[in-house]
Amino acid sequence: MTDERSHKFSEGEGFGDPYDEFDLDPPELEVNPDEVDPVDSRVVTDLLDQQAIPRDRVSVADLVEVGLSYMQINRFEQATETFERAARFADEDSLEAQEAWTNKGVAHAELEEWDAAIGAYRESLHIDGDSEHAATAETNLAYALWESGRTEQALEHSERAVEIDQRFPQAWFNRGFFLLERGLVEDAVNCFDNAIRLGFRNAQVIEEKARALEELGEDEEAEKLAEEAEEMRREAEEELIQE
Repeated sequence: MTDERSHKFSEGEGFGDPYDEFDLDPPELEVNPDEVDPVDSRVVTDLLDQQAIPRDRVSVADLVEVGLSYMQINRFEQATETFERAARFADEDSLEAQEAWTNKGVAHAELEEWDAAIGAYRESLHIDGDSEHAATAETNLAYALWESGRTEQALEHSERAVEIDQRFPQAWFNRGFFLLERGLVEDAVNCFDNAIRLGFRNAQVIEEKARALEELGEDEEAEKLAEEAEEMRREAEEELIQE
């Protein structure tokens, strides 16, 4: 897999474009914005520790939003710290805690800290292996395991992701990729088709399907798909230039 494949992580409300500085500090912390970085989660979390604020007065959702905002501006180290704090302040074994651990794994993966990412995803799945966040955690765990060389485990977890949520296209794509790498080409094509039917149609999935079809000897169709993937990449590059 190439580095272009994005990781799935939870989506907050985000912020507008153009980007304005944001301040998600809970009001009871009384942080002076003239003295600190308004997106520095350490200000929030250090004060939480110092003041020993009860869990029920900490907004885990706000901490997660801070972490997601860090992700948006590529400050992944700060994101890992913030998501871990969110997980620690969330109720034990809650969906909030699971979401925070999953996002922490994504942030570690962006830093290519695969062991840390694997650990975070496992923490998430330990909470609930069948929840709304489980398929995402399993899919990303599979990717991290692959990157760390544990290919057999990667396939197992990609299959588990599909079992949890058969309408999760990224899970089908991952499973198809791992099957293709193991030479199970026809099964891989079926997975790529499922991912595409579910709306996951980008240059990478088209390119991988083309590679599979080429191995099956369907050269003409493979060539068409390869050309389509190249055109999609070209269009994406032009959009970036225009922005």
